[in-house]
Amino acid sequence: MKMIWAVIRPEVVDQVVKALGAGGFSAMTRFDVYGRGKQKGVMVGGENYDMPKTVLMLVVESDSVSAVVKTIEESARTGSIGDGRVFVAPIEEAYTIRTGDPGL
Repeated sequence: MKMIWAVIRPEVVDQVVKALGAGGFSAMTRFDVYGRGKQKGVMVGGENYDMPKTVLMLVVESDSVSAVVKTIEESARTGSIGDGRVFVAPIEEAYTIRTGDPGL
């Protein structure tokens, strides 16, 4: 299993979520964040300010990672600086709280 974190522009979230759902990846967590990447945020009056972003977090089977990453990249890409970043990390174990069952 792998965890995928996609840090994307808030204005593309709906199309990314729809594209992931169409690909069979509908289970995810979404949260709004502020931060800055390589572009160092937004310059306002000589000061850098953090930009709003949205993080989508998914846990998928290892063999699905490339399909999920491709879907996110294609549906979130605007071609402008600040389109975001995708991170992939291993998940050793997962359990359902209600039942205690292991796995996804």
